[in-house]
Amino acid sequence: MAYENLVRLAEVMDRLRSPGGCPWDAEQTHESLLKYLLEESYEFVESVESGNRLDMREELGDILLQVYFHSRIAEEHGEDPFTVDDVARVVADKLISRHPHVFSDAKVSSSGDVLENWEKIKRAEKGRTSAHDGVPTGQPALPLAAKLIYRAQKNHLATPEVPNREISPDEKALGKELLSLISWAVEQGLDPEVALRKAALEFRDGMTREEAR
Repeated sequence: MAYENLVRLAEVMDRLRSPGGCPWDAEQTHESLLKYLLEESYEFVESVESGNRLDMREELGDILLQVYFHSRIAEEHGEDPFTVDDVARVVADKLISRHPHVFSDAKVSSSGDVLENWEKIKRAEKGRTSAHDGVPTGQPALPLAAKLIYRAQKNHLATPEVPNREISPDEKALGKELLSLISWAVEQGLDPEVALRKAALEFRDGMTREEAR
């Protein structure tokens, strides 16, 4: 398997960023590029949902460009520079350490065991003292809530009550339930994003209190 185009992309990015290259590329910073990273990620999601393989390839390339662009900017840092190769090394090392059932002699019986081991290893590596450490609170409320609940489950902490009414455990039924609840919130003049964010952060604080007991 050849990877010459990954090297070529690094060379192209270096040419664009170097003196005599592109003025716009030379002006960019980590901060100025963040909006493009989000946009390209959403565009890739859309291409997956549409099943368009041509768009998937293009949008993945745009995301890869962001990785190379940020890495090229990072090379210029005066105190702590790093390259795209450093980025690749870190993630390869992480994958090896987080998969001891593949690269060492650990045993697992299911994908659930894999995820539980991943969380345990990650927590130990990063020296985290709380199950919610490392969960970015700046993300939208729905993935924030889902991640906090996932962390609580994996660490055997209490999770929010499940509704008493019967809901079919499939995505279509869940989507209808969520859409219905959002519709009710809009009718009541409530912002569902704000409401869920506040509830998620309160849940996070409850995790902290439970861990302190």
